[in-house]
Amino acid sequence: MLKWSALFLVFAVIAGILGFFGIVVSIAATIAKILFVLFLVLFVVSLFTGRRRAS
Repeated sequence: MLKWSALFLVFAVIAGILGFFGIVVSIAATIAKILFVLFLVLFVVSLFTGRRRAS
C-alpha cells in the first residue's frame, strides 16, 4: 500500500508541477492540482497508518 502511495505521489507531483507553472494550459491543470493534494494527503495518511512491525 505504501508503495502505491509513493508511486501516486510521484505522479501527482509531476502533474502538479506541470499545472502550477502553466506548462499545461487547460482543464488538465486543475485536475493536476486536485490530484496533487489528494495523493499528498493519502501519502501522509499511509505513513501514519501503514504496517507496523511488532517489537
